[in-house]
Amino acid sequence: MDLIDDPMEGQNSPEFSVTELSGAIKRVIEGEFSHVRIKGEVGRVSRPRSGHIYLDLKDDKSVISGVIWKGVSARLETQPEEGMEVVATGRITTFGGQSKYQIVIEDIKPAGMGALMALLEKRKKMLAAEGLFDASRKQTLPYLPEVIGVVTSPSGAVIRDILHRLRDRFPRKVLIWPVAVQGAKCAPEVARAIEGFNAMTPGGALPRPDLLIVARGGGSVEDLWGFNEEVVARAAAASQIPLISAVGHETDTTLIDFVSDMRAPTPTAAAELAVPVRHELAAWLENQSARMRQLLSNGLTARGQRLRDVSRALPRADTLLDAPRQRMDRAGEQLGPALIAGVQRRRVRLADVSGSLRPATLRQRIANDRTRLNGLAARLGPALSRGIASKRDRYESRAKGFRPAALQRDRDAKAESFQRLVTRLSGAAQRQMMDWQKRLAAMERLRETLSYKSTLARGYAVVRGDGAVVTGTKAAKKAAVLEIEFADGRMVVGGKAPTKKAAPPAKDQGSLF
Repeated sequence: MDLIDDPMEGQNSPEFSVTELSGAIKRVIEGEFSHVRIKGEVGRVSRPRSGHIYLDLKDDKSVISGVIWKGVSARLETQPEEGMEVVATGRITTFGGQSKYQIVIEDIKPAGMGALMALLEKRKKMLAAEGLFDASRKQTLPYLPEVIGVVTSPSGAVIRDILHRLRDRFPRKVLIWPVAVQGAKCAPEVARAIEGFNAMTPGGALPRPDLLIVARGGGSVEDLWGFNEEVVARAAAASQIPLISAVGHETDTTLIDFVSDMRAPTPTAAAELAVPVRHELAAWLENQSARMRQLLSNGLTARGQRLRDVSRALPRADTLLDAPRQRMDRAGEQLGPALIAGVQRRRVRLADVSGSLRPATLRQRIANDRTRLNGLAARLGPALSRGIASKRDRYESRAKGFRPAALQRDRDAKAESFQRLVTRLSGAAQRQMMDWQKRLAAMERLRETLSYKSTLARGYAVVRGDGAVVTGTKAAKKAAVLEIEFADGRMVVGGKAPTKKAAPPAKDQGSLF
């Protein structure tokens, strides 16, 4: 039995109550389908006295339950009727009391199929048939991209929202490819931007992005039509760089949303999907480190206690020799009589055997053995001669096949092979050292990037007043002395430098772009 037993299989499997499992399913469904639009035929319609409307939306294969709350139904322009083909907008949720899911409808309109929608449906079917919408071809987004490429208009509010969100969560390098986000130039420019980012050389003078964001604000179907063009959808599908589409609002859907690796409901949400929150990540790492230390301490304590418990069950060292020592004493007492009895038995047996011995018998046996020995001696000489001759012939035949030149060539070949192996090992060692040096240099660049000193080198400054960082005009006016820190040093405005030790540098309040 081991001193430290491993936990049995299945001991860490959690047990959920029905309510806990139902709540977990509700959170998953509402998180994945927060806001959707559904087109279908209205089936059963029920209007109880409460004023709510309960209905079914169906097509030729499936049915989904829907509910319109009293406040929403009162302001609907079109009331749903059985057999009507509609487009319903709402959010998917679950009803744990009956283990069913449903859509809470916020708007419902008749489904009028115009020329643009007909063309859009045709393109969707064609691209879906080619497999461009398949989940198996979608790439996983990098957890923390070094460079993010953004395809959008440089003058709109979208790029400012994205940059602001990235700066708040985890500042990253951003490359902006300016394009038109509506009109005739939209589709070709967006397609060229996606292809251009993919054509960049990794590690070049202009770094290739690790993640792409195609973003635009909300608008009508005509405003967003550029992102429904086939050239944009195919360029997004062919992108080797993971791509997030953030076109329009939550209810707006374009073809690029289906072929992209991830769809974001808004441009701000795309920035949130692109990078984690730095402070939360640092807190999580610190928490995991504390948990690991606590677990190690608890494990060592438990194992020490287990060892002490097991040691108490073991006998003392001095008691282990008591029984063997007693057996040895008993054996020593019995040894003398046993030896005497053994000698006596052997003396009797010797007397019995010696009584049958006769000198004539011994002389006859010796004579027979001498005759046999003489016969063997006569045969020994010729046998030795034949053996020596046979071994001499075999040695001479082997000596004829011995060639020193062949041995020399074999030695030279093995020496050359050994030299090649030494050369390969030396080259591998050099490459390993270079790889380690590159990794060390990359970590040093990352350290410099995360330091606020690198931000100062790009033209920013840190303002301190009365020993604290100043983040606004009110605090600056109240401070008696202002100290401004640049990349190459510090200067004092309004008086002498304070003698009090400056507070640690705060997070950069300026823009990173």
